[in-house]
Amino acid sequence: MALDTSADSPAPLRTISQAVGAYIGRLGAVWIEAEVAQMNRRPGMCFLTLRDLEAKVSMGAKCHVSVLDACPAPVTAGARVVVHAKPTFYGPNGSLSLDVREIRPAGEGELLAQLERRKQLLAAEGLFEPRWKSALPVLPGGIGLVTGRESAAERDVLENVRLRWDAAPIRVIHALMQGADSARAVIAAVTELDADPTIDVIVVARGGGSVEDLLPFSDEALVRAVFACSTPVVSAIGHEPDTPLLDLVADLRASTPTDAAKRIVPDARVEREAIASVLQRSHHAVRQLVERELHQLAAMRSRPALARPTTLVDAQAELVLTARDRSRRALEQRLDRARDEVGHHLARVRGLSPLATLQRGYAVAQTPEGHVVTSVHDVPERLHVRLADGHVSVVRTAIHPDPQETADE
Repeated sequence: MALDTSADSPAPLRTISQAVGAYIGRLGAVWIEAEVAQMNRRPGMCFLTLRDLEAKVSMGAKCHVSVLDACPAPVTAGARVVVHAKPTFYGPNGSLSLDVREIRPAGEGELLAQLERRKQLLAAEGLFEPRWKSALPVLPGGIGLVTGRESAAERDVLENVRLRWDAAPIRVIHALMQGADSARAVIAAVTELDADPTIDVIVVARGGGSVEDLLPFSDEALVRAVFACSTPVVSAIGHEPDTPLLDLVADLRASTPTDAAKRIVPDARVEREAIASVLQRSHHAVRQLVERELHQLAAMRSRPALARPTTLVDAQAELVLTARDRSRRALEQRLDRARDEVGHHLARVRGLSPLATLQRGYAVAQTPEGHVVTSVHDVPERLHVRLADGHVSVVRTAIHPDPQETADE
């Protein structure tokens, strides 16, 4: 309803402000497509500046941080978004803004959000875990390359492989690297190379492009096919900032096709230099070892024990001779003492021997049976007299007892 005003009867500014606010309030919540020109995130609230995609028109907006965090794709300055917002008019300063209730990515942002959801699902299955990744061979016996026909990626890989290791055998399978049928063609090529026993590593290479151009390399079927490969797979898709899902499932991610060529084969020139350096260090180490051993051998040969090998033998021989002499003297002393002791015992035995008594003129009378006669009353008819130098057989003719013995009786 139009206001009835004139120069003589103007309407107060507050009335106009209230009328504008009421009109905008009747507009309700609307869906708006725009670009985020500025974003200022504060605790609890986020303030945005939205700009039209074509015209030079911008408008302020605000939302709770939970609305911003609920967006499937990260919201940053320059991102295209579709917002569900209610226009609000603030009367005190006459400013118009949008109260945002929902934010969705638009265009490339929506595509990135879909890829992010796919990435999370595949990651939840464990397809991207490092434990499933295989190490690349140091020197592959065969290299499989999946790339576009006569593409810059093919040229980069082949030229750099030849420059680094010209003897490396390469089998190239050309496939569609863009479009709706690209993922199917790449899957067929990878499967064929994986079945080839002469291929030790597979490289999937493509140059850079937009998100839509690289979309086939985030195809779920391709990701699962690469995960199922027993041959190590190198992903060389796009440039460094590009991260299709193939990069995550591959055994190795190369930033560019050129980088892939450098990662799959060693540089022959560098290897030859390394071998030469190792040989030089080995020769130097061997020379040092030989010189050190020769020095130690010379030092050992200069020692007295080796300069005159009989020194130790002579010293031990002298010790043996000294010990022998001491033993001989000790034995002679023992024998002399024993000889003296035997002489003493012999003299004592001789002094106690009856034979010594007989040698002094005494005789022993014995019966024929050998019994000693000690009394005249025991003298038989015949008896033997034992002298110092023999026996005498005698016949008893008379017995004369001792007078003293008779008196005692």
